[in-house]
Amino acid sequence: MADVHPQIRALIDAEPPPALDAAPADLEALRAAYAVTGRRLAGAPVPVGRVLDLGIERDGLPAVPVRAYLPAAAPAPSGAILWHHGGGWVIGDLDGFDHVARALCAASGQVVVSVDYRLAPEHPFPAAVEDAEAVLRWAVGPGAAALGYDGRRVAIGGDSAGGQLAALAALRAPGLARAQLLVYPALDPRMGSPSYREFANGPMLTAAEMALCWGALLAGADPSAASVLEAGDLGGAPPAWIAVAAHDPLRDDGAAFARALAAAGVPVVVETYDDMTHGFLRWGGAVDRAHDLIAWLADAAAK
Repeated sequence: MADVHPQIRALIDAEPPPALDAAPADLEALRAAYAVTGRRLAGAPVPVGRVLDLGIERDGLPAVPVRAYLPAAAPAPSGAILWHHGGGWVIGDLDGFDHVARALCAASGQVVVSVDYRLAPEHPFPAAVEDAEAVLRWAVGPGAAALGYDGRRVAIGGDSAGGQLAALAALRAPGLARAQLLVYPALDPRMGSPSYREFANGPMLTAAEMALCWGALLAGADPSAASVLEAGDLGGAPPAWIAVAAHDPLRDDGAAFARALAAAGVPVVVETYDDMTHGFLRWGGAVDRAHDLIAWLADAAAK
């Protein structure tokens, strides 16, 4: 813990995060607690121009709820960022990530579309990535026309589990996203990297918790289907900006994906937050480095 930022140490000492070990009957309570913790540590909400709740219709499946954040300042937004929240595919919602979307909208000057994808275990793989792909296809066409941005400038991103969904959706719909913005993404269901062993007991996220999350997502499905690191040809993937936390079981997932993208000729930038743990994007009211990460994502979206 000596290398962890004092603000993170203070959070750990004050209130360790709730473990993702609840039985299915406790899922609603766990989801509510996750949202409350996020709001409590988020700080004051950043003002934006408008906030719109929408439903993305598609044939044969439920509409995907999204929340669009439009910037306040002129000129009109040049593009959009689709954001997929973290939470191990099991928890997380639009309200719990409202502050992240607002901050990203204000910092980037772009429309931010926060995606309320279906959660496991009620909706196992591939439900969530189908939702992410549907929103991406909408965003480059009808969404751009409705919200007033350039449909050729859509970046897709997410943190943790949301990073996996963003990366997979970009691969499933090649040529649509102009960039992928991934924050400590969870990309390897086999969990075989050195960082999983180094930080098996946390802080803030444990290997056992990730095993439960992957299990809920896959529900017995072939892990390779959900593994971004086993996706095959990455030559058509969009340029990537990948942020990782040094004290995180998922640290090596992002680094491995960066190496694979570079080997496929895809431009990639990696930013390592040496004194951070998993989850710090949500804690802008208590951890200053969260603001640094928002600024980095906003700069990447403008490239």
